[in-house]
Amino acid sequence: MAEKVTVEDVERVAELAHLKLAPDEVPRMRKDLNAILDYVAELNELDTAGVVPLEQVSELGDFSSELRPDVLVPSLDRAEVMRAAPETDGRFFKVPKVIER
Repeated sequence: MAEKVTVEDVERVAELAHLKLAPDEVPRMRKDLNAILDYVAELNELDTAGVVPLEQVSELGDFSSELRPDVLVPSLDRAEVMRAAPETDGRFFKVPKVIER
C-alpha cells in the first residue's frame, strides 16, 4: 500500500504523546505506523456481513445475565458533594493545572 504517514505526521503524534523521538527513531516509527494502517485497511476488506457482533471478547462465558439492569437512579446531591470538595466554585470542582501548554 501507499505510504500514508509522513515524517511530519510522526513528529506531530510524538509531540501530542509527549514523546521525544531521536532522529534515528522517526523512520522506524513512520514504517510501523504505516504498517498498522495497512493492516487496518486489510481488515476493512474482509466480508463481515454474516458475523454476529461480539458482546464479550473473553472466553469466560456469557455475562449478559450478570450485568446490572440499566435503570435511571437518582444522582448524588450536588451541594453535598461540593461541601466535601477541597476546592470548588460552587458548581464545579477546582483542580490544579497539570497541562503546561
